[in-house]
Amino acid sequence: MELLYLAPLAGIVALLFAAYLMSSVLKEDSGNAKMRELSQAIFEGAMAFLNRQYKTLIPFTIGIFVILFIVDGYKLASSFLVGAICSAIAGYIGMTSTTKANARTTEAARHSLNKALGVSFRAGAVMGMSVAGLGLLGVSTLYILFRDPVVINSFAFGASAIAFFARIGGGIFTKAADVGADLVGKVEAGIPEDDPRNPAVIADNVGDNVGDTAGMGADLFESYGATAIAAMLIGNTLFGVTGAIFPLLIGAAGIAASIISTFFVRTTEDGDPQAALNRGLWATNIITAVLSYLLATAVFDGKNAFGIFIAIISGLVVNVLIGMLTEYYTSNDKAPCQHIADASQTGAATNIIAGIANGLRSTGLPMIVFCAATWLAFSQAGIYGIAMAAMGMLCTAGMVVAVDSFGPVADNAGGIAEMAELGPEVRKTTDKLDSVGNTTAAIAKGFAIGSAALTALALFTAFAEEVAKNPKLSGLLVDGHLVVNLTEPGVIIGIFLGATLPFLVCAFTMEAVGKAAFEMIGEVRRQFREIPGIMEGTGRPDYAKCVDISTKAAIREMLLPGAFAVGSPLIVGFLLGAKALAGFLAGVTASGVLLAIFMSNAGGAWDNAKKYIEAGKFGGKGTPTHAAAVIGDTVGDPFKDTSGPAMNPLIKVAGTISLIIAPLLFF
Repeated sequence: MELLYLAPLAGIVALLFAAYLMSSVLKEDSGNAKMRELSQAIFEGAMAFLNRQYKTLIPFTIGIFVILFIVDGYKLASSFLVGAICSAIAGYIGMTSTTKANARTTEAARHSLNKALGVSFRAGAVMGMSVAGLGLLGVSTLYILFRDPVVINSFAFGASAIAFFARIGGGIFTKAADVGADLVGKVEAGIPEDDPRNPAVIADNVGDNVGDTAGMGADLFESYGATAIAAMLIGNTLFGVTGAIFPLLIGAAGIAASIISTFFVRTTEDGDPQAALNRGLWATNIITAVLSYLLATAVFDGKNAFGIFIAIISGLVVNVLIGMLTEYYTSNDKAPCQHIADASQTGAATNIIAGIANGLRSTGLPMIVFCAATWLAFSQAGIYGIAMAAMGMLCTAGMVVAVDSFGPVADNAGGIAEMAELGPEVRKTTDKLDSVGNTTAAIAKGFAIGSAALTALALFTAFAEEVAKNPKLSGLLVDGHLVVNLTEPGVIIGIFLGATLPFLVCAFTMEAVGKAAFEMIGEVRRQFREIPGIMEGTGRPDYAKCVDISTKAAIREMLLPGAFAVGSPLIVGFLLGAKALAGFLAGVTASGVLLAIFMSNAGGAWDNAKKYIEAGKFGGKGTPTHAAAVIGDTVGDPFKDTSGPAMNPLIKVAGTISLIIAPLLFF
């Protein structure tokens, strides 16, 4: 039992390391007055969005807290509240870090590529270490206090609820700004990206942070907590206390590996930043594998130890393979993306057809990877192996989130260099980092989808175990286990309802981006028309108005899909029963994962096809081919940054709510 205290200690170490990194970033020079002014505007816009989003969620959070307190007492309710608060804190920490580092990265780019990489990566690592540290510290502390993984499951629900709204709200914000900036600024007005004459440019830069930093961080924080608790529940059933604490130890190993691996991320002036970041990711996986073997052999006997170790390795392999497959289907160095660029020569329609086909095709190999990992993990360690495969993947979240959050910093740094009218050599350095950030963002999205898939499997297994413990449902069991018969109408109904939910949420979120973008486009056109001297550079656009439009639209439009996500499992469970809810979870997981892969990869490929053309292929910027690619990229924006990523927290919200209500179901 003494090993249990390694988990909260590792969480504290991660947070202390995040504080050290934050301090080192803030010591860097933030550049001239214009750069500081731009950075402050982005910071204020990001904080305004977060403040309004969390204020909107306070009544919802308090309402759920009261319901849980009435139903099951203070333990379940307080665990939910801790999960929600920790998720919000992680968002604030990450957002502060990335928005304070953007101008500092721009200034560092005036000196060297390695210095700019160092500043931006350290800022991203603040978010990564905060996500892993708060996740592990929260789960392990609650377990030490309550000694029951069942009652702390609501920690994951609290994190899931915040993550779902953060993902949707952040995605709507960033894409409303992005679409408005691109369609009016780049296509209609013919001005470059990040041009200070574009009224939506600050909102666009804010959006990079609220989507890819706060949104992704909340998504993986939720996965981290849900996976750890699901593995603890299953482990407690099979191995007692030892099985419950082992997932926490793997989390501690992942934090140690991530901290060590940050020191591998460095490059030379003519080096490849992508290779530097890849070294950090590979080092994290290798060190985690070694530590996992040592922990497994120390905690379990020979046969169980090796089987559990192989299950963890299968999760780490999924981590690597999903990243490689995502890069293949989205990178502009690869054939699928180049085919979309080629299709743009005959117009926007063929560009969109090629992008959709690429996204659909990209679902096949990842699903085979998930299936193979599930089979291997189960064959080696049973249902506990499935949960540990998920934990093996998620324990590296500290480094993955660091690499992902590096991207918005680099993107903002390039925007500040453009708006502050710095020399072309500075923009050349920031562009190099930005292009790497686009790839790492796509890889991180693949990681988030893969983690969501494995987390959902772990949650489903834990749900079945909790149903088996419910005395009111003993008639549903065969040999002490929940058995779901696919010929039963209730199960089929549950599967169809679950499979439908992701499509409805995608529809709500796509339409929300369309509505918000419509408002943004109208505002940008108005400012170009009514504010004298904008195009000449003598008039100042009203940046704050565009930030406000994105913020209000995001908060307004995130509520309906959130209500569907939270309410659907409750309705199915209490009206149709446990078996129908099991079918519902199967349906929402299968269709949600497939939609997430399809939409994220299609959107990423459209984006990079546009960049491939902008690099000079097929005539480059200003051609009809480029205009077609911009339209395709605009369609892909809500695919990859709003609707696709929303699938990850959706399937985990369904799983965590189902796990909470499993002891309360009566048929």
